[in-house]
Amino acid sequence: VQLQASGGGLVQAGGFLRLSCVASGRFFSSYAVGWFRQAPGKEREFVAALSWSGGNTYYADSVEGRFTISRDIDKKMVFLRIDSLKPEDTAVYYCAAQQVINIATMTLDTGYDYWGQGTLVTVSS
Repeated sequence: VQLQASGGGLVQAGGFLRLSCVASGRFFSSYAVGWFRQAPGKEREFVAALSWSGGNTYYADSVEGRFTISRDIDKKMVFLRIDSLKPEDTAVYYCAAQQVINIATMTLDTGYDYWGQGTLVTVSS
């Protein structure tokens, strides 16, 4: 499985972005797909995830209400919409996939088997 994230860019605070992650290769209903981000000088942190089959969604407390994760099964794509962007949302955003959904490790980057290359989001104040 290969993942490719896109959609980042330079946005003013208060705006929105929709990030995309497209998967290639065999992708199974057991998978979960997550988004993480890494701000300059900080550890990579979990943002959101969803189960591929049921579409159940999970969010970090810090982003719930502004971030929306969704999927397009036919296109094997996962999206992350970010509303009301803040300068502190500036980070490289990564998509990742678990071969078998595991809620216990869903918020840990070590819980994922495949990673995309990241897309940079820069929010200006």
